[in-house]
Amino acid sequence: MSQVQEPHPADAIRSPRPPQFPALPDPRLVFEIEQFLYREARLLDEERYEEWLGLLTEDVHYWMPGIQARYRNDTSGGPISERMAFYDDDLLNLRRRVTRFMHATAWAEDPATRACHIINNVEVELTDTEGDYRVYSTFVNCRGRNEAEESWLAGRRTDLLRRDAEGALRLARREIYITQTVLLAKNLNVFL
Repeated sequence: MSQVQEPHPADAIRSPRPPQFPALPDPRLVFEIEQFLYREARLLDEERYEEWLGLLTEDVHYWMPGIQARYRNDTSGGPISERMAFYDDDLLNLRRRVTRFMHATAWAEDPATRACHIINNVEVELTDTEGDYRVYSTFVNCRGRNEAEESWLAGRRTDLLRRDAEGALRLARREIYITQTVLLAKNLNVFL
């Protein structure tokens, strides 16, 4: 009776496959989308939240799931939308958060947080729907409060940007995946 031998993990390295990336979009489109993301970050850094809300579609979905540390042999998959999320917001809920940030009784924002968003590794993909673009990016967000409080969040995002009737880009979907499994900041008074 012969035994079936398990493949050795190094076998995969012997025959690496090149990745299958979609065709690159027009560089002018990539530049336009990068500028959209950088300007969005500046609006957030400058606490121009009402203008930031103006960048969103009416059916926006803003989602940041809680991250679980899983062993590699756990085959249950990635984040599940029915589980815990730091954000799982539509436009109404995002407006409520902005209203709370701006309210005089928002103790977590008095004194105001000083924020810096760094956006990088922007990749743009065309979708099957004209005027919709899938955008991948990474971010670092540094927040400072009072004299010595500082917190950092880093992660990656997958966005769906959509052109409106006037041709302007709008954020229709954002999925945010931070690197922390336990949120180390005292609060999450930030949009990413």
